Amino acid sequence: MSSASEPFHIEVAQRVKRLPPYLFGRINTMLYNKRRNGDDVIDLGMGNPSDPPQELVIEKLAEAARDPGNHGYSKSNGIVNLRREVAAKYMKKYGVRLDPDHEIIVCLGSKEGFSHMCLAMMGPGDSAIVPAPFFPIHVYSVALASGNVIALEVSNSEKFLSDIAYTCETLYPRPKLLILNYPHNPSSVVVEQSFFDEVVKLAKKYGFMVISDFAYADVAFDGYKPPSFLASSGASEVGVEFTTMSKGYNMAGWRIGFCAGNAEMIAALATIKGYYDYGMFQAVQIAAILALRHTDAAVEEQSQIYQSRRNALCESLARLGWDVKPPQAGMFVWQAVPEPWRSRMNTMDFAMMLLEKGNVAVSPGSGFGPAGEGFLRMSLVENEARLRQAVRQIKNCLRDAEARFTNEPAPVNV
Repeated sequence: MSSASEPFHIEVAQRVKRLPPYLFGRINTMLYNKRRNGDDVIDLGMGNPSDPPQELVIEKLAEAARDPGNHGYSKSNGIVNLRREVAAKYMKKYGVRLDPDHEIIVCLGSKEGFSHMCLAMMGPGDSAIVPAPFFPIHVYSVALASGNVIALEVSNSEKFLSDIAYTCETLYPRPKLLILNYPHNPSSVVVEQSFFDEVVKLAKKYGFMVISDFAYADVAFDGYKPPSFLASSGASEVGVEFTTMSKGYNMAGWRIGFCAGNAEMIAALATIKGYYDYGMFQAVQIAAILALRHTDAAVEEQSQIYQSRRNALCESLARLGWDVKPPQAGMFVWQAVPEPWRSRMNTMDFAMMLLEKGNVAVSPGSGFGPAGEGFLRMSLVENEARLRQAVRQIKNCLRDAEARFTNEPAPVNV
């Protein structure tokens, strides 16, 4: 027994100890301190939409919030009319017929739903295949569910499929879960429907379940139409898909996501959610119905805004001499760090230099796992003028840094 003079020891759970330190912590701390000191930092780090939702959606939220009947506990699986509206969108956009009572559930953002689905599907000794580089929650939700992660490089889609098959053939026990994310965050890799057709075949052959994170379903460029996993024949027999209103609808802070597909997996998620939450504020759900029903044109327009921002950022980076590959979808440019900087320092140090000396925040690729080293993720949430200004600041930062490396005075701006 410890004496009264000894400090009390808090022993956290092993699942928490398994989580690594937050890799963006250094950047976020410096960003906060610089802004606190009055620096105008251009933040291209987070994919946090800066544009507002449609006014009619905001007005509907206010109207619904004034109704006393909307302030009690709500069903954890979402109100029926919202689930019906999600089903209508899947039918209209992808030709997928879903039962709103058994094949759709409303989540407190797709991140919450994804995390709880991993908890419902996985346990100690289970393994999940995750695309690399990876969006952090895809790995850490598996870890929090006491599962093991198998990270496979995602850049070449055909090789990714063959690597899945090879892993299933050689690993025992076989992976229980395959996590997909297209359009991919952070790398912006995209696929066609035939890719998901092959995934369904592999799932049936090797007996794994599929979770498709379709967060960027509504943000695509140059005529590209992101396909839905559920549109492949047999997909709902083997897995589910998560969608969100955070991106195309500019409703990130509202925390509205959906899971659709396999009824047994949906039921398992509903069981977990039934213990963890009392559902989303009903006024938010009512406003979401209106958004899904009446703002298709605005969602398309938002994609065009992101496309214009993508063009501004990519064209500006290309003028610096960087090797730029414009993305076909999503809210990010996945940019290789140019030489000689790629050889001189790691991606985290490069990002810290851009923030400290250039007042531009970006996400270092190493924050998305070892496969992300050598890359930066740059978001498209700022307007075109600010994006061009960010590249000018990057140019000046690298010019000054080069002068320091070579011990030569930097030229003076005129």
